[in-house]
Amino acid sequence: MNSHPDTAPDWQKAVFNVLKAGGVQQIAYVPDAGHSHVIRSAIADPDITDVVLTTEEEGVAVCSGAWLGGQRAVLLMQSSGVGNCVNMFSLLQSADLPFFTLVTMRGEYAEFNPWQSPMGQATQAALELMGIQVLRASKPEEVGEIVSAGFDAAFEAGAKVAVLLGQELIGRKKWERK
Repeated sequence: MNSHPDTAPDWQKAVFNVLKAGGVQQIAYVPDAGHSHVIRSAIADPDITDVVLTTEEEGVAVCSGAWLGGQRAVLLMQSSGVGNCVNMFSLLQSADLPFFTLVTMRGEYAEFNPWQSPMGQATQAALELMGIQVLRASKPEEVGEIVSAGFDAAFEAGAKVAVLLGQELIGRKKWERK
């Protein structure tokens, strides 16, 4: 997570701006480079509690508890974490709670790690099977609007929403070849 707030891509700044303007008070996450600006901004913001998770499904409970306590919370995770949450998503259906998550994608554009591909390819279907509406942003200029639309659907209309942030937003990882 080496992105300094001043050098973060504009799309990452747009994500945090939507959350801040929407009154988010808790941001739950497993550290992820694609969410680095939002994480660092949450840590620096005295009005937002950052909640570091040991596993992503804890974030579903954090967001649910925040809502029941009168606060808005968002779960940040990578697509591989969606697989960890499937059983916990039943809480959202059973209690009919709003939910908003931002998911950085793996297993797509220029993926070098074959372990990321199966869940990356199943992420959208897994979310939809659990009753979560899926929106996708793949171009930097569309991120702010799509995140804002998903945020409003969750917290104004009571929907369960995931915004998938395409792997091409983060860019190709450069690894030294053997």
